[in-house]
Amino acid sequence: MSSKRHPILTVLIIILVIAGVLGVTMVIVLKSISPSSAPFFSEKIGVIPVEGAIASSENVTSQLVKFRKDPGIRAIVLKVNSPGGAIAPSQEIYREIEKTIPVKKVVVSMGTVAASGGYYISAAASKIVANPGTITGSIGVIMEFVRVEDLLNKIGVDLEIMKSGEFKDIGSPDRKLTQREREILDAMIMDMQKQFVEAIVRGRGLALEQVQEIADGRIFSGARAKELGLVDVLGNFHDAVEITKELAGIKGDVTLVYAKKSRLDIFDLLIDTGARFITRVLHRLAGRVEYRWDGVLGLDIRGNY
Repeated sequence: MSSKRHPILTVLIIILVIAGVLGVTMVIVLKSISPSSAPFFSEKIGVIPVEGAIASSENVTSQLVKFRKDPGIRAIVLKVNSPGGAIAPSQEIYREIEKTIPVKKVVVSMGTVAASGGYYISAAASKIVANPGTITGSIGVIMEFVRVEDLLNKIGVDLEIMKSGEFKDIGSPDRKLTQREREILDAMIMDMQKQFVEAIVRGRGLALEQVQEIADGRIFSGARAKELGLVDVLGNFHDAVEITKELAGIKGDVTLVYAKKSRLDIFDLLIDTGARFITRVLHRLAGRVEYRWDGVLGLDIRGNY
């Protein structure tokens, strides 16, 4: 009985060996003939776009975490095209980049604009690549209030406010700021400015005095930013990919894995393009403090050189 089983077992072993040899041979042939057409075998780099005003960090930080945990992603490129925005979301993205770098390299590729909060998040990256004509810098904090006191007086509308403390209605649109209120807001703005400067010093490895000297809100071209040490390399997105490959030790072609846009992203884009001015005015009525360059809507940076 056992003598009959041995030939069957031998045949099965031979079949498995042949199948294994054929499988290995197929893999070698596919990879040698057309590695670029076989994404399964190529190394992968994750690409995360940061576009428009930074109002929320959820999409970017969640994608950073996803790529960081994905063993198939060797490194990450952030495509930054943003004038900045809210302070806390900018800081949340910066922090998530800091947590990612010890695991995987993160390279920033700057587009048309990477200013204020757009530069803040970039400062945490392993390397920053900018076009010579990229608008960047704008290291500073801006706070805005809209006052409608004169308008209310003209139309006969008066606001009566009851508050628990002297400064509870600070920034109210129906009156001017008091001197004490200005001092409080100035102190808060300078505290946030100090956080901005320290983030650049920590992320870029620059001297504190060097950053403080240029942290007055001015903008720079990408070329000038490189001279100042704010940018590492001048180049485009493809150059950023090559630099990322080098940092990650990748040879040959790579597959770029783009972060998926949610339906909410598309909806936000429609709102932004259809009602940008109205939204901006309404936000100003409430008052806000941001890492944001305010020149995007007033300067044509698309075609004029």
